Amino acid sequence: MIRRDFYLEKLIERKNNGNVKVITGIRRVGKSTLLFTLFKEYLLANGIDENHIIQIELDKRKYYKFRDPIYLCDYVENLVTNKATENFYLFIDEVQLTKKVIDQESNIEVNIYDMLNELKAYPNLDCYVTGSNSKMLSSDIATEFRGRANQIKVYPLSFSEFYAYRGGNITEALDEYMLYGGMPGLINEQTQEQKKAYLQNLYDEIYLKDLVEHAKIQRQDILEKILDYLASSIGSLTNANKITMTINSKSSTKISDDTITKYLNYMIDAFLISQARRYNIKGKKYFDYPNKYYYTDIGLRNIRLNYRQIDLGHIMENIIYNELIRRGYLVDVGVVEERHNESKKTKEIDFVVNYFDKKIYIQSAFRIEDQEKQKAEIDSLKLTGDFFKKIVIRNDIPTSFYDEDGIFHCRLIDFLLNKIELF
Repeated sequence: MIRRDFYLEKLIERKNNGNVKVITGIRRVGKSTLLFTLFKEYLLANGIDENHIIQIELDKRKYYKFRDPIYLCDYVENLVTNKATENFYLFIDEVQLTKKVIDQESNIEVNIYDMLNELKAYPNLDCYVTGSNSKMLSSDIATEFRGRANQIKVYPLSFSEFYAYRGGNITEALDEYMLYGGMPGLINEQTQEQKKAYLQNLYDEIYLKDLVEHAKIQRQDILEKILDYLASSIGSLTNANKITMTINSKSSTKISDDTITKYLNYMIDAFLISQARRYNIKGKKYFDYPNKYYYTDIGLRNIRLNYRQIDLGHIMENIIYNELIRRGYLVDVGVVEERHNESKKTKEIDFVVNYFDKKIYIQSAFRIEDQEKQKAEIDSLKLTGDFFKKIVIRNDIPTSFYDEDGIFHCRLIDFLLNKIELF
């Protein structure tokens, strides 16, 4: 069993807070295990009677009848009504499998959100649901629960989770992680061929099909071309117009920027990719475009390209971005201007990381071969003109250190294992 203590703690912190806890993330990322195994074990160990944990797994045949949300609601209400002194916990797995029905008394259409909003009103009932990628979009959660839900996003295994399970030589472990990523199911696959086959099946048979089904994608060929484009350009600035021109130049049928933008938003809502916006550090404002896009799991990115582009610098940047957002930070791409006489030049800082009122700047550098490369990485950080912490994360140093400019050079493994306090 892989421990997911980072997420388990989030569930424990929110227990009995009156909100619906919605566990989201791409399928096969470990949401059900987190809820039905790890969190359940915690409840049992803390004195909760197993009969007070109501488990409904909508993807199993014995629970199909609960896909009717009214039936589900009536069933749960019968268990908890008139038992105000007893605490109950409701677990619903794959909540997106429920359907809309007509309430016979009011002749009004209702869905699972309506029923959960009703159930959470019971003070002795604590509700938890899981929803898979494109069938349970983050935008749905924000609107349907009327501000009374806690969304807990579960990501693929971080390197620290992966290494805690795998062990062994840490450099070899990092090499493996950068190649295959952190989907939990990979631990059951032994050979390179098995790992690749597992990731390919996830991509083709689950993620693509779910996305096409939920978003009612008319042009799957265009969707796949966008995914290919983003996979080959992680860490690079792009926008809908640039993607449109690239795809149109290789296609007999033309598509619009609006179509590309719509498909990009579907992918983001489906947790398959993330968008990092550009932020003018001195101007304190966001740019509309271009932006950067990163894959939620680097193994899915690599299998999408059939391992044709193993560019370690960009792969490392993607992994760092995923780790930062997994920790709950707000992450942007920084832009600063260098002025020389009457000319100015725009420079980039890989990540501007915000945590409440705190901020740090991070550059990602897989390897710094010479003084010229180091100057290029450092100069952008110096141009911010402020005193927030500045970090260069590197994979070519034996230990972390501060340089004479007060810039912290952080060893990649130290960062990924959370051995360094960023704030």
